[in-house]
This record gives sequence, structure tokens and C-alpha cells, in this order.
Amino acid sequence: SRLLGLKSHDCHTLMQQLLPVAIRSVLEKPARYAITRLCFFFNAICAKTVDVSKLDKLEEDVVVTLCLLEKYFPPSFFDIMVHLVVHLVREVRLCGPVYFRWMYPFERYMKVLKGYVQNRTRPEGCIAERYIAEEAVEFCTQHLSDVNTVGVPSSQKMGVSKPLSGCTNTEEVLPYIEQHMIHIKTAYPKFRKRTKWLRDKHNSTFIQWLRFKVQSELEEDNHGVSENLRWLAAGPNMAVPLYRNYLIKGIKFNIKAQDDVRTTQNSGVYLLAQTMQVASAKDKNPILSNMGFYGVIQEIWDLDYQKFTIPVFRCDWIDSS
Repeated sequence: SRLLGLKSHDCHTLMQQLLPVAIRSVLEKPARYAITRLCFFFNAICAKTVDVSKLDKLEEDVVVTLCLLEKYFPPSFFDIMVHLVVHLVREVRLCGPVYFRWMYPFERYMKVLKGYVQNRTRPEGCIAERYIAEEAVEFCTQHLSDVNTVGVPSSQKMGVSKPLSGCTNTEEVLPYIEQHMIHIKTAYPKFRKRTKWLRDKHNSTFIQWLRFKVQSELEEDNHGVSENLRWLAAGPNMAVPLYRNYLIKGIKFNIKAQDDVRTTQNSGVYLLAQTMQVASAKDKNPILSNMGFYGVIQEIWDLDYQKFTIPVFRCDWIDSS
């Protein structure tokens, strides 16, 4: 099949990234070697960081590369544009990295300006009026907090900058976790050295204990408990909405059922958590260490604590063993 309608940036991407791989099983080794050298040359001069000490060697290599190309391509191929490749290294030496000077950003913006034209007999007026109108709308939205932004549905903005912390990993709750562990060791002195048993007991009784503890502190001193901690201790609303996708800090997460019908995949997650690791099934004193977990999102819950909401992902975790 033929590649039609490609822009200059598309051709550069093909040459720098895809062409060396595409010709591996097509051309003979000498011809493939010459073309690959040219691709690597453009990768080097288009890099974000350029080593000045290697520019002389790069300039010598491109001359050899063009000589190799003359063995396999007809004379009609070598026009003035191919000859200009020799001078690209000198241009980098004088003017700096290429990506500061190429025209791709301006070409992309030209497409935006062409989209402003509704009346083809007056293109300049269309561009000017549309640009002024868009600039005025953006200026107003910065001063009116209740106005929806242009082109972005409000439903896709739900969850932006919402906290990812829950009841057990909030800074306000951390002191109560330590108090609860001390309470368990005091109530069950026979098990104070069994780390796994203490952790399981803490996980099963902490929420009820926190609710009672906060209620007691509220009765004694109303100013000692923050408002967020009150709502956390009271628990979320029992009616939990489910979402197929959720946007958090500019990152969109999908459930696996949503990804199954799409080409892009955004249902995978990675979690670095502190967990207990045991040497064997009989080990009663495991050690705490950080461990990475990989999972796939099955459901997205939005827990409502009246004053704020917290998104929760129900995942299927990969068995690392």
C-alpha cells in the first residue's frame, strides 16, 4: 500500500523511528546499512541534547553516508535537498539544537487558523474575528468560576485534583492508627509480639474504634477534631455511584470492560504499598517492606462523605508469585 497525505513531520517520524525496522527484512545488508546510517544521523541532530565534541565526527560520517547512498540510488535522486544534509551539522553548531528552530509547531497552528475560516472569500477577517472571540472567552472564563470551559464537557472534569487518600492513609488519621495499635497490644498482651495477628486485628477493628474515638473526643472538646476527620469517621453514604471512567489530575482511568472495546488501554494501575512479607506459612513474625503491585481496574466507586468524595478503584491484582 502507498503512504499518501503525509506531512513533513510524519515523514521525519517514519525516517527516524520506523524506516530502520521496516527495511530489515527487505533490502540487502549494504543498502540497508547505508539507509540506517542516514536515519541515525537525523536522530542524532534532532536530539534534545547535543554533544558538541561529537559534531565533527557526525559531520564526517554524513559525508560517508551520502557516498554510500550513491552506490544504490540513481543520480536523479541526489538533488539540492539531499546535498543540504551535509550542512545540517554546521547549522547545529552555529544555531543550537534543531527542535528550537524547526517549523512544526507553526505548521500545526496554521491548521488551527485554517479551521477558523468559514467564509473562504474573506479568510483574513474570519481568522481575526474568531481569534478575538476565542481570546475574549478565555479571558472571561479565568474570572468566572461558574462558567464551563469551551470544548470540554463538565462530566469529563469530575474528579480533577480530588484526593486519592482514604480512611487509613490520611495524615489526620495516622496518629489514630498508632493509638489503635497501642490499644490492641494493651488489650491483648499475649499477642503483642505477633505482628501478623496484630495487623489483621487492626484492619478488622480500626474503623469501628475510630468512630467511637472521634465521637468521644467531640463530646470532650469540639475544637480538637477537624471537620474532615469527623466525616471520615462517620463513614460514606451507602449509595455508591459507579463510573466507567474517571479523570484524576489530568489522567483518565477506564474500567477493563471499557478498554475491551477500545484500542487504547487505560485500565492498568501500579501501586507501591507497604506489606507484610513472610518466609514461610509458619512464619508468625513477618517483616514490613515496600512492594509493587500491578492490577486491572474492574469497577470505579465514588465514596460520598457529604463534604467531599473519594474515588476508589476495585482491581484484580496480578499474582506476583
